[in-house]
Order: sequence, then C-alpha cells, then structure tokens
Amino acid sequence: MKKRHQKVSTVTDAGDAVIYARVSSKDQEKEGYSIPAQLELLRSYAQSNGFQVIQEFTDVETAKAAGRNNFGQMLRLLEKNQNCRTLLVEKTDRLYRNLKDWVTIDDLGLQVHFVKENMILAPDSRSSEKFMHGIKVLMAKNYVDNLSEETRKGMIEKARQGMWPSYAPLGYRNVASPDGKRNIEPDPDLAPHIKRMFEWYATSLYSLKQIAQAARAEGFVYRKSRSAVPISTVHKILRNRIYSGDFNFDGVTYRGSYEPLITRELWKQVQSVLDGRQNKRSGTAKERFAFSGLITCGHCGCAMVAELKKGKYVYYHCTGYKGKCPNSYTREHVLEDKFTELLRGLVFTNDTLEWVRTALRDSHRDEREFRCDAITKLQREQKRLQERLEAMYEDKLDGRISGAYFDVKAAEIRATQEKLQRDLAAFQTANQNYIEDGTQLLELAQNAHLLFQQQPATEKRKLLNYVLSNCTWKDGELNANYRQPFDLLAVAVAADGSGHTSSLAQTGQIENWLPSVDSNHDSRRQRPLSYH
Repeated sequence: MKKRHQKVSTVTDAGDAVIYARVSSKDQEKEGYSIPAQLELLRSYAQSNGFQVIQEFTDVETAKAAGRNNFGQMLRLLEKNQNCRTLLVEKTDRLYRNLKDWVTIDDLGLQVHFVKENMILAPDSRSSEKFMHGIKVLMAKNYVDNLSEETRKGMIEKARQGMWPSYAPLGYRNVASPDGKRNIEPDPDLAPHIKRMFEWYATSLYSLKQIAQAARAEGFVYRKSRSAVPISTVHKILRNRIYSGDFNFDGVTYRGSYEPLITRELWKQVQSVLDGRQNKRSGTAKERFAFSGLITCGHCGCAMVAELKKGKYVYYHCTGYKGKCPNSYTREHVLEDKFTELLRGLVFTNDTLEWVRTALRDSHRDEREFRCDAITKLQREQKRLQERLEAMYEDKLDGRISGAYFDVKAAEIRATQEKLQRDLAAFQTANQNYIEDGTQLLELAQNAHLLFQQQPATEKRKLLNYVLSNCTWKDGELNANYRQPFDLLAVAVAADGSGHTSSLAQTGQIENWLPSVDSNHDSRRQRPLSYH
C-alpha cells in the first residue's frame, strides 16, 4: 500500500536530517509501539523525500530509569551542526513530553516532520499552524493524565478487596498469593523494629530523635541501600495507619487483608501523643489564612507566614530562619490582589475560546486513532493468552503436563490477563469526553479569577495550588509559575492580549505567540510570571 505524506508547510530542498524515535517503556515496545517500527517508517519517509539521514537517535524510558539521554545528545548535535535543519519523528507525543521540550525544539529553528500526522512545522510555518500544534501538545498531556487516572481505578478495586495496591512500605514486603494476586506481608527483618518504635512512642517518654537513634542502634536500616533511616521517615511511619491493619488509598480508608504489625488501639494512642506535642504549632493557621504554605521569601527562600494583628488584620512576613531578612510585612489583601491578577492571565477573548474549541476537535481525531490502535493490540494479546490457556488445559487432560504445573502457569496467565483487562478498560473509557474535558479545562481557566475572589480561605488555597507553583514574594512583587497545562494557556493568552489571536478567526494568522526569549537567560527554562 502506497504511503501518503501530506506536506502542510513549504518544504525547502531536501538535505541532511536526523531521526528520533521513542517508546515510554519496555512493555510498550513489546505491545507494538516499537522502535524498529518507528525507524522503518521514518527511513522510508526520508528516502521517498530525498533526505540524507546523518544520525538516528532512540530512547526507551522505563519507570526505574526515567530520562532521555539520546534526546539531549540530539539537541547538542543540532545546535552544533547548522547544515542539518531537519528532524523526522513519528508523531507529536514521540517528541515532546512537556512544554519545555516544545520550546527547546522551536528555539533551534528546525523543520520538524511529524510523519504519521502528515504535518510539517518550520520557522516559516504560519503562526496559526503553530498555535494548533501547541493545542495538540497541551491536550496530549491532558489525555495522558486522564489515562493515568483510569488505570488507577484497577488499584482502587484492589484496595477495596483489602490488598495494598502499591509497593510495600518499610516493614512489609510484596508477595504473590497462589491466585496470582499480589499483597504484602511483614518483613521479618524490619517489622520487629517498627513494632517497638510504636510501643516506645506510645509511652510519651521518648522524642522522635531518641526513637530514631535507638532503632538505628538496633540495626533498623533501609531495605536496599542499608543506609540509616532518618527522623523524618520515623515520623511518617508513626503516622501511617497501614501498620495497624487499615490503610489509606486515594483519600479512602480500607480494612486490610494482610497481617498487621500493631493493634488499632496502639496506633490511635501514638496519634494522640503526636497530636499533643504539635498542638501549639500553627496547624490551624492554614484554616484561617488563605496563603499559608504557598509563598516563600524571594530574598532568602524561607517560608512566608501569617500573623493576626489586633484580632482582624492579617499580615504575612518571612520567618527569618536564615537570619534577618529585608522583606517587610505585607497585608493579606495585597497578596490577594496580586494572585487575582495572575489568574486573570488565563482569560481568553470569546473569539479565541471558540477558535481553540475548533482546535480541540481537530486534535481529537489523532487521540481516537491512537486509542483504537491500542485497544486492538490489547484485544489481540488477550485472545492469544486465552488460546494458550485452553491449549495447556488440553495438555493437562491428556497427561502431557502435570496438574501442579498447569495451576502455576494458569495463575501467571490469569494475572497477566487481569492486567491487560485493566489496561483495556482504561483505554475504552479514558477521555471519552475528550472535547468536553478540554472545554471544561478552558472554562476553568476563564473563570479562575472570579472563583478565587468568591471562595473562603481554604478553597482559595486549593485553587492556587491547582493552578500555580513556586510562588515567591520580594519587594512588593509576586512571582509564580503556572502549572501544566495552564502554562500553555497563559502563553496563548499573552498573544491574545496583544491582539494577535483576536484577529485569528478572520485572518487565520497570529504572530510570535510562543514564549519570548530573554538573551540573558536560558531560553529552555520556563520564565516566571510576575505582577507589581
């Protein structure tokens, strides 16, 4: 079948090019998202379009070894070799993982060919094409987040059955039951130490530091590294109810089906001692003060804390933990005004909002194709495993394999089938309301500043934590970064404010909507936003 490669932008004369391929894990590679398949597609494209491939770069990311070393090597090659200005990649999500990757590639002035999406982006591409591409980057990230949430449902179902659904905490170890399901059991080396720490602390005679020192003296160390367990970890252990036979997961408390290390009564007694020693701290301040825990001092990096003056005026100031600080006291309403201005940085014009909805509908087609391909592969693997299980059963009946061997292998296959079924359910249900979810995201950004002004202190803090990060206060200036995906929306709004996107619906063109580059700073780092 002849491949069709549509050229969206004007292509210069073919010359040198590099190829980049990536899979996110070894499992993906096995399921068909293989590096060889991507390379075959890109090599064919290069040959048919007259490109001379000077080097190929591939990355396989795993949960244990995150990062893209070859991606960084490719960037260094393209920075040095100005004769090679063409990059060939399968599709958007193979190249970018976040906004920073996108801006970095854009700064190199390359001609990027997204072969499977029939798209070419070049320095002379229309700004409307770049804007559309940016929306696809944004929604791809949103899609991955939604998919992760759906996958989490399988873990929640496991928790409902009383099984700890994740990696065993210190004092336990992961084990597989005869039915192939994984649970936890006490670690014979570490569990006795943890039990004694609870018993010691419940007497109120020892501090956390003393208990940590005593446990280390008895040989209480991390399972793998064998390094000493710090005081902060001892505190987390004493707060963790999992050792009492109950556990918290996804905001819900479940009754565990594993062996507890301590009684529930002992756990409650330890919590009472911990709470009693902390009752003089400002734990309740976060309920009264909207911005507690959100802002750090721009001079020294210490926390900004709140104080109530004359029973009604709230002031924020640096803790001065590192010494005397030049930051002066600041009224809460001043900070509230600054945060409101930051949230207004997410407001689109109505014309632009409608235009972005159109972009979402276009990008939805790519996500739907990806989801259908993934479902087909998972269903094919499910069928293969079922046929293998049936063949093994016939071998058992005919006496070619023993019943014990069949039971072990059948349990392994069924465990794999359960995982495939969870993945299949995730793909079948993930992001079914893709356009609606994207629109709701935009509407939240559109109304964030109004919601902020109307909410009580606790809700204000939740909203700011959801939208902003790295908030600092220095000499009357509030600096903050937008979290993903609001960072990309803020970039588009900046262009909108300059009048570029408001004319887009009529002209189809906007200019310079990517983040501006300060020649005195690293252009790859997201620049913070500030309001005076």
